[in-house]
Amino acid sequence: MTDQLVDSPDLARNSAETPEEAAEGKGRKRQWGSERRSEPLAIVHPTPSSRKIVLGRLAILVTIASWIYYVVSTIIRQFVDNPNSGFRFGLESVSYLVVVTFLTFSALMYLLARQGALYRFKEHRRVPRGELDNHFTDYSEGITVLVPSYAEEPGVVRGTLWSAALQEFPDLSVVLLLDDPPNPTDPAKIQRLDQTRALAGQIQKAMSGPAQRASKALEGFRAAYGHSPATSDAPSATTKELQLLIAEYEAAVEWLEAMAEAESVQDHVDEFFVDLVIMGLARELRLVLLALEAAKAQKTAPSPERMEQLYLRLTWIFNVRMDTFERKAYASLSHEANKAMNLNAYISLMGKRWRKDQTDGSVVLRPATTEREDDLVVPDSTYLLTLDADSLLLRDYCLRLVYFLESAGNERVAVTQTPYSSFRGAPTRIERIAGATTDIQHILHQGMSYYGATFWVGANAIIRKCALEDIVEVETVGGFEVRTYIQDRTVIEDTESSIDLGTHGWTLVNYPERLSYSATPPDFGSLVVQRRRWANGGLLILPKLWNQLSQRRMQRQRILIREVLLRVNYMASITWASFGLLFLLAYPYDSRLLSPAVFIAALPYFLCMGSDLRDCGHRFSDIFRIYGFNLILLPVNLAGVLKSLQQGLTGDKIPFVRTPKVKDRTAAPAIYVLIPYLIVAFSVLTIWRDVQQQNWGNVAFATLNAVLAMSCIQAYIGIWNSVVDIALGAVNWLYVTPKTKAPQVSLVVPKTAEEVDWKSILYHGDRRLNRDLRGGTDRRRRISLR
Repeated sequence: MTDQLVDSPDLARNSAETPEEAAEGKGRKRQWGSERRSEPLAIVHPTPSSRKIVLGRLAILVTIASWIYYVVSTIIRQFVDNPNSGFRFGLESVSYLVVVTFLTFSALMYLLARQGALYRFKEHRRVPRGELDNHFTDYSEGITVLVPSYAEEPGVVRGTLWSAALQEFPDLSVVLLLDDPPNPTDPAKIQRLDQTRALAGQIQKAMSGPAQRASKALEGFRAAYGHSPATSDAPSATTKELQLLIAEYEAAVEWLEAMAEAESVQDHVDEFFVDLVIMGLARELRLVLLALEAAKAQKTAPSPERMEQLYLRLTWIFNVRMDTFERKAYASLSHEANKAMNLNAYISLMGKRWRKDQTDGSVVLRPATTEREDDLVVPDSTYLLTLDADSLLLRDYCLRLVYFLESAGNERVAVTQTPYSSFRGAPTRIERIAGATTDIQHILHQGMSYYGATFWVGANAIIRKCALEDIVEVETVGGFEVRTYIQDRTVIEDTESSIDLGTHGWTLVNYPERLSYSATPPDFGSLVVQRRRWANGGLLILPKLWNQLSQRRMQRQRILIREVLLRVNYMASITWASFGLLFLLAYPYDSRLLSPAVFIAALPYFLCMGSDLRDCGHRFSDIFRIYGFNLILLPVNLAGVLKSLQQGLTGDKIPFVRTPKVKDRTAAPAIYVLIPYLIVAFSVLTIWRDVQQQNWGNVAFATLNAVLAMSCIQAYIGIWNSVVDIALGAVNWLYVTPKTKAPQVSLVVPKTAEEVDWKSILYHGDRRLNRDLRGGTDRRRRISLR
C-alpha cells in the first residue's frame, strides 16, 4: 500500500479493518454457482427496440385472453355440462378460479409495469454535464444526507459515508444517525461503537486537504478574472490559466487514485466501492483532463465562465460537512426502536438552536432563546437524502436528481430516487438469486412511475423537506413534543409515507438510471429477516390508499385504473400470492379444473421475466431458480402477512428488525428451515397419490415443486446448515431461561439526607407510581405493622 501518496493516514487503510479481518483476507468463501461477473450494468438503460415493446404488448394481450378463455372454456363449461356436479366440486371450482385469477392478476401487473419501464427507457435522454454545471454555478440551496445506522459493521458504514461525502454538490452535509445504545458494557460493542463514531471525523479530516486546495484555486481564478467571468471584461483564458486548471485536476485525480490504491478489498462490495465510487469519479475527472489537454494542444482554451465551472466542480466534490448524531443521548427525543423515528428525531431539530439541559442523569433539548457555546445547532436544508447504511451512491446521484426536481413541471414531486440495484459478483448462490430479484424490482419500480404509481423505496431517496412538513404529525409524549414525518406504524415506513404524500397532493418519481446500489443478504438467515419485514404492513396501509383516492375524487383529479391496480398489487400481492400458492400445494383439486389455458396465461410472465433477467446480466434459466426461491420463502412471507393481521387486530407496533450484515452466517429460525422440507415431502406424497389416480396435471405440478424446492434447499440453505439451524431451534425451544427474581421496591426512606437522590425526585416526582407495587403501598404497609 502507498501511505505516502495520501494526505491523511486515515485513507491508507480501511478504518474498520481489524487484525483478524486482515488475516482473513478474502472474506466470504465463493460458492459453486455464484456470480462470476463483477462489472455492474450501465448507468443508463439501453434503449429497447420496437420489437421488444411490441412483444411486451402482445404478452399483456395473451395473458388477458388466456384467462378469459379459461373462465369460459373450463369453469363456465363445467357448470353448464354438469349442472348436478355437487357442492364440493362447485366450491373447488370457485376457489380454484379465485386463486388462478389473483395469480394471473399479479402476472399481468408485472407485465404492465415492465411495459411502462420500456416506454421510459426509450424516452429517457441523459442531461449533458454542461447543463448540470451551468444550473448549479450560482446555486445556494443545500442538501443533507441522513444515514441511519444501528449495530452496523463500521466497514459497511464507512463505505456508505464515503459514497455520500464524494457526491458532487455545492452545499452538502452528511450526518450519521447513530442509533446504538450510547453506553454499552460489552467490550466488543464498545470497540465497534468507537470505530463508528470516529468515521465522520476521519472522512472530514481526509478531505480537508483537497478541499482547501480546490477552494484556494477557485479563489485565485476569481481574483484574476472576477467573480463572474461571463460578464467581466477580463481577457480570454491564457495557456497559463489552462495549465493551472490542468494541474488542479491532475492533483484531484492522483488523490482519488491514491485512495483507491490504499483501500483493502475483501469482497465484491469493496471491489464495487473502489472501482465505481472512487475510481469512477477519478475516471470522469480524467476525461475532463483529456479535454483540457486537447484544448492546450490545439492552442485554445475554454471560456472563463466554463473554466470557473470546472473549478467549482472540484469544490463540489471535496467540500463536505460531516457529523454524527445520537438521538438516544437525549431524553426528550423519541427512542422508538425503528429507522423512521431515528430519521424523524433529527429532522424535527433541523433549522433551530437547542439548549442542552442536564436532568436526572440525562440531557433534555429545549429551544434556545439565547446563544450559548454548548448549544446544539442543527442546520436546515432544502433537500434531504435518506441513505441506508449498507448502500452506495454513484458520484452524481445528488446533482442529477436535484436537477430533476428543479426542472419545469416537477414542482410537486416530493421524492425522487433511483431504486437500488444489486452488487455484482455475489460469492453465494442465494445472494446472487436475491440480487436478481432486486434487479427485477428496479425495472418494475421504473415502470410504476410511468403510470403514476411510484412508491418510495427507503434505501435511498431525495426528499423535499417542505413536503415532509406537509405530512408531519405532532403529539406530546411524556411532556415532550414528538414530530412524526415518516410514519413508523409499520416496518415498511416508506410505503406508508408514499400514501401520505399523495394525500397532500405530492407525487413521487423514480429517476430512470442506475445510480444507487445496496447490499443483498448473503445467507438464508439474514434473508429471512429482510423478507419477513417486507411482507409485513402492506395490508395495514390499504385503507389509507382508499382515503387518498376518495380525497382525489373530491378534488376532481383524474385517477387512472392502472395506477390503482398497480398500487393495490404492490401492497397486497404477497398476501394473495402466498395463500394462493399454499392452496395449490396443499389441496388436491379436481383434474377437470386444469387446462392448458392456465399455463398459457402464465407463460408470457415467465418469458418476459427471463428476458429481463438476461438484460440485467443474469441467466434466463433463473426464472426456475426464482420460482424455487419463492417456494422456500413461502413460510417467511406467510409469517409477515400473519404479523400484519396480528397488528391490525391488536393495534400494537411491530418492532423494526434490521437485516444482519455480517461476514459469518446468520442462523435461520428452525420453522423456516423445516417447512421447505415439508413442502418437498408433501409434493412427493402428492405425486404418489395422483399417479394412482392418473391425475397427470397435478403430478407434473407436484414434480416441478418437489424438484425445484429441493434443489433450492440444497443451494440456498444447505443440507448441513439446515441440520444446524433445526438443532439450534430445538435446543432454544427446550432451554428455558431461569427466571430472575424481580427486585423488590423498597418503600423505606433512607436514613440520612446524603443518601437521597434529590435530582431524581425533583425531576421525576414519585416514580413508584409507574411500578407494580403489589401489596407495597404505604397504606397496606401500615396495616401489616399493626
